[in-house]
Amino acid sequence: MESVFRAAVDEAKSGNDHVIATVVRTSGSTPQKAGAKLLVRKDGSGVGTLGGGCVEGDIWFAARQLLKRGGNAEMRDYELNEELAAEDGLVCGGTMYFLIDPVRGKNSYGEFASEVVEAYEGGAPVALVNIMVAPEGYGISVGNKMLVRENGSTSGSLGDEKLDSTSARQARELMALGKNDYVVAESGVEYYIEAYTTPPTLVIAGGGHVSKALAQIAKSVGFRLFILDDREEFANAERFPEAEIVQVGDYEAGLQSLPINANSFIVIATRGHRYDDSALASALRTPASYVGLLGSKRKTILIYEALIRRGFSLDDIRRTRSPIGLDIGARTPAEIAISVMAEILMFRLGGGGGVLKLEERLIQAAARRAAKAEEPVTAD
Repeated sequence: MESVFRAAVDEAKSGNDHVIATVVRTSGSTPQKAGAKLLVRKDGSGVGTLGGGCVEGDIWFAARQLLKRGGNAEMRDYELNEELAAEDGLVCGGTMYFLIDPVRGKNSYGEFASEVVEAYEGGAPVALVNIMVAPEGYGISVGNKMLVRENGSTSGSLGDEKLDSTSARQARELMALGKNDYVVAESGVEYYIEAYTTPPTLVIAGGGHVSKALAQIAKSVGFRLFILDDREEFANAERFPEAEIVQVGDYEAGLQSLPINANSFIVIATRGHRYDDSALASALRTPASYVGLLGSKRKTILIYEALIRRGFSLDDIRRTRSPIGLDIGARTPAEIAISVMAEILMFRLGGGGGVLKLEERLIQAAARRAAKAEEPVTAD
């Protein structure tokens, strides 16, 4: 998405007409989820993706037609029936909902996009709110938008003062992790909130074998990486070439000196209880959304006891995730790193951590249909 907003800033500076198409909601099985974006220029070129195939091709065409004929923003749904999916070699059976939003000349969207880019680069988080469905007679239009900042200030309007206030509050709740939400109000108004902040940052206290494996995985899934260890041989650029910051020093003071925000995820993996204790104490004083401790249940209990004696509350203790990781039977440093990163992604993306294997009822249904040579079964 960042590349789309950067392109939008460039187009706005040049006064070029373009369209921003956004997936705002999905149901069932779809090639992309809410938040996917595509910018389409007047010359037909574009930036971003909505999932490829017939879906993207049709939305691309609709965007170009909107630029040619004029008109306002529109919401469009796209049902991925089995025939359409088969044309692209997909196995989908869901519905995607899009906002197709024309941006003409130099207008406020370019300024909004600039602030989104600043948020990606480390500035204060922001959120965009777009009207998706406006009941007749309500006096607002699809595509009305508002930018919400972390401090509560706004630019633009959805067209209704009460709606502006309500959506701004909801937007600020989503900012910490840069999440999105599709809201259906009691009035029948529907709007889409998309929040933007810095890329997620993994902060690892301890530079051992698990940390080295974890750093490589974290980088591959888009996390910035900070490394802290009190030994130079375990905290250096040669050992952690993926890291943006590699710091040698005391764990407690070091964690307080790093640029940690709500979109930061801290993993404590030092070489001993004494260091884990001080590192975890310091981590709990940061605004990081996720604090995890590597180790056994026995080690975790001992460290929790030490923290309680130091004055930490049970709420502080409950905030810590330990032993860290998902239960996959991991043994080697690389396996443990996969387990840890899987839990962090589950926490960040809102997953449940369960297996995705097809349910027995669907396997049986597939077998029955195959025996009858019927159409393929689709999971809802």
